[in-house]
Amino acid sequence: MNTRSLANLMSSPRPDSQPVAITQANIVTWSQFNHDVSQLTEQLILSKHLRWAICFEDSYYFAVAFMAAAHARRHIILPGNHQPAALAELSTHFDAILHDGVFQHNFDKAALKLPVSDTEEITNFTHFAPLPLCDIRLTLFTSGSSGTPTAIEKTLDLLDAEITQLDATWGELLSNSTIASTVSHQHIYGLLFRVLWPLCAGLLFERFDLIYPEQVMAHAGQNTTLISSPALLKRLTDDQATTSYRAIFSSGGPLPPSAAQQSLHLFEQLPFEVFGSTETGGIGYRQQQETTTPWQLFPSIDMALNAEGCLRLRSPFIDPDNWYQTSDQCEPLGADQFMLKGRADRVVKIEEKRISLTEVERRLCQLEWIEEAAVFPQEETNRLILAAVITLTKQGKATLSDMGKGKFWLKLRQELRLWLEPIGIPRRYRAVDEIPLNTQGKRLIRDLELLFKQESKEI
Repeated sequence: MNTRSLANLMSSPRPDSQPVAITQANIVTWSQFNHDVSQLTEQLILSKHLRWAICFEDSYYFAVAFMAAAHARRHIILPGNHQPAALAELSTHFDAILHDGVFQHNFDKAALKLPVSDTEEITNFTHFAPLPLCDIRLTLFTSGSSGTPTAIEKTLDLLDAEITQLDATWGELLSNSTIASTVSHQHIYGLLFRVLWPLCAGLLFERFDLIYPEQVMAHAGQNTTLISSPALLKRLTDDQATTSYRAIFSSGGPLPPSAAQQSLHLFEQLPFEVFGSTETGGIGYRQQQETTTPWQLFPSIDMALNAEGCLRLRSPFIDPDNWYQTSDQCEPLGADQFMLKGRADRVVKIEEKRISLTEVERRLCQLEWIEEAAVFPQEETNRLILAAVITLTKQGKATLSDMGKGKFWLKLRQELRLWLEPIGIPRRYRAVDEIPLNTQGKRLIRDLELLFKQESKEI
């Protein structure tokens, strides 16, 4: 593929008829995209506002707003979602909002809705100068486990370096395919894989999310690439195999082995899992043949471990000159592969003993009755205990029904004693159909805690 840098994406010529984005109704061409970016760039240059929040459901208009804000040298703000209260919480970070009508805000901010006009005349901008990527700022938000949004600021040269790496890794595989997605472009994974990389590589992308498993099944095709997450891939329970995708990507959280195997059954291929974060960008990738499949480090990244066995990175997606310390505990396998062992910040001390929440979750998921588990510390009568939210396999549901809650709870504790000290075994459980995730595919402690107020679901 003839992939361009973000710096010269708009300043390099392309055929006017080259497709950019698609819906069931129509295809938007490069000439229309060039026109729409030109028109909005002019408006933003004339505006006094410097920090623009970009809030779109339509990925095409999102791309227009992103590139226009960059060429107007504005600071781009990407809120995690469009809910009025969430936007109000972040309102000190931006001066104005670009949107496509996805929200109704009731706070004092200027807003501009796209499309900015309905003119059918398409005229090109006089000249798009190459972008000084290191001078254009982008702010994203990560919620972590607490749910409190944390602003992460980057410059566009860091994103451009990652696009270059993604294209070097998978560009040939994705050549001439259409990008369909179940994940939001408001977060770094969707931003890169769904919008910016396709734009730079000249790939056609779908304008709207695939929301339901049925849509994911219906979109499968040899000329389509799916950008997805564990949250949706684990919901693909259809037993009927379908047409293969060109490729499937998953990020945002751990992909259950059963979901990887179901993808193999349905689409004749394993998803490419991408490991990383908002702060770090991509770190590594794998196709999960089994749970012990190692992660492959992206070639442009150097890794090392600190004294606690946590991953250190020197990455062009963070800072090419300095090392960045993560909380991800790893086991190196040579110079460019590693195994994840959990996060250091997921170790809690209970009665003077250090307990790894990741280890407890792993042991729960080894049991034939449990599909997924989320374990967290909880205060109970002036002492700290562990609580677990679990989803059950078909066998687990049948066993729970046969044994009853009390005996099933005792059976779980008995099995866990084979690996865990009594203090490290969860004392409280909730069985749910699906572990709640936020829009970034993360588990929030506050959401898990709410489940324990629903007494009817207690095991």
